[in-house]
Amino acid sequence: MDFGIAAAQRDRSERILREVADHWKGSRASADAEVARAHFKAAGRMGLTGLCLPVEAGGGDLSALDTALCLEAFGRACPDTGFAFAVAAHLLACAVPVRDFASDEVRDRLLAGLASGELIAANAMTEDDAGSDTGNMSVTARPDGDGYVLDGEKSWASNAPVAGLVVTYAVTDPRAGFLGVSAFAVPTDLPGVGLGDPLPKMGLTGCPAGRVRFDNCRVPAEYLLGEEGQGAAVFQHSMAWERACLFGIYLGVMERQLAECVEHADKRRQFGQRIGEFQAVSHRLATMKQRLEAARWLLYRACWQLDQDPYEKGAAALSKIAVSEAAVANSLDAVQILGGRGYLHGSAEEQLRDAVPSTLFSGTTEIQRDVIARELGL
Repeated sequence: MDFGIAAAQRDRSERILREVADHWKGSRASADAEVARAHFKAAGRMGLTGLCLPVEAGGGDLSALDTALCLEAFGRACPDTGFAFAVAAHLLACAVPVRDFASDEVRDRLLAGLASGELIAANAMTEDDAGSDTGNMSVTARPDGDGYVLDGEKSWASNAPVAGLVVTYAVTDPRAGFLGVSAFAVPTDLPGVGLGDPLPKMGLTGCPAGRVRFDNCRVPAEYLLGEEGQGAAVFQHSMAWERACLFGIYLGVMERQLAECVEHADKRRQFGQRIGEFQAVSHRLATMKQRLEAARWLLYRACWQLDQDPYEKGAAALSKIAVSEAAVANSLDAVQILGGRGYLHGSAEEQLRDAVPSTLFSGTTEIQRDVIARELGL
């Protein structure tokens, strides 16, 4: 076991911290489409939209662990957690399956734009009656000549309102259950693709999410990802990367949050002493630190495991639960420690609102516990 961070990894993270902090200084979360596109291009110039994509496409060709370390730095420096999430979803849930399952021609056509942030991608899996239940989808893809005709609606797709590409999943064989689902990379300028307005959300405001409609949308067969019927495998592969790496963002947020709370506890005085001298406050801070470190090492292990064996699921499930639940609990503690300041808009209350959905996306906490139970043989 090697718990050290190599010099190259540390230098890369420090560069990201500097560049992100400089670019987003004074910026606030925004769902405005033009703001989102401008930020994506800026993230592309920093290498964030192509961390684990091939060098020949303009990416960094980084491992899962190195990708997570970069996202951790991104989350720590960026005041807009929603936008950091948007970049990670674009990269891990969309660009990774294009990297690993698209034909050579489609890879050559799409990956450079994805790596640069010029082409924004949305992951469209969820439907009104099919969230984590991938065997119960209603969107269909009917084979038609040298392509497929897609019909139906996806209910929740991060980045959809600003996307130029949608990675989506549709039923090609209704009789085959989850083996009848296929994956597609669909350019949004194809006739029959409709992108909804941004959905109002509790948190992650900087990531516009919306509905995606397919109305007799003819998609050339070249945009099929993998083989027909391989959609469930493509989706699980993308989720392995997302569950392992994306939550590095929340490690960075918790690190920044803890530093703010420690500084406040050191400076704020009540009853003639620093509030950090009260055990009720100091123990709360110690617990926040313990949650953060435990979650961090589970995440690093999950990313290391992904680099060794991309089919192992238990480590990422353990990591996702630990990070997401720590993010919510630490944010609640931060509000309590900061008091009225923590309740003001843009402080710990925003971190709390951004933390709550981490227990829902990429598979709910309950789904992760199901994964762990199956790994135990139950």
